Amino acid sequence: QVQLVESGGGLGQAGGSLRLSCAASERTLSYVMGWFRQAPGKEREVVAATIWRASVTYYADSVKGRFTISTDNAKNTVDLQMNSLKPEDTAVYYCAAARYRVGTPIARYEYGYWGQGTQVTVSS
Repeated sequence: QVQLVESGGGLGQAGGSLRLSCAASERTLSYVMGWFRQAPGKEREVVAATIWRASVTYYADSVKGRFTISTDNAKNTVDLQMNSLKPEDTAVYYCAAARYRVGTPIARYEYGYWGQGTQVTVSS
């Protein structure tokens, strides 16, 4: 059972950048890796996801062109580079993983492994 630990959250300014990192206890290339977020009073939403083996990435419309997800399979980490931050990016961000299945579209995965979350607060 893979364990996930996030780091890198904190306070950012609108227009600025933050980088989140997630360390996995197993090889990330065996998993679909995703970043989710949940703002107060809102449902959890997917921000970005990646399937390294299929060279596929997904981004929510709200972060396209601003956020970049990347994996380092040598280190078993998945990062989320967040640029051009907006106050509406304020949320608890979670790293998540799902076992990779050949042929399954990235949007069809249900994530069974979660990190503890890290707070990101963007001031205006």
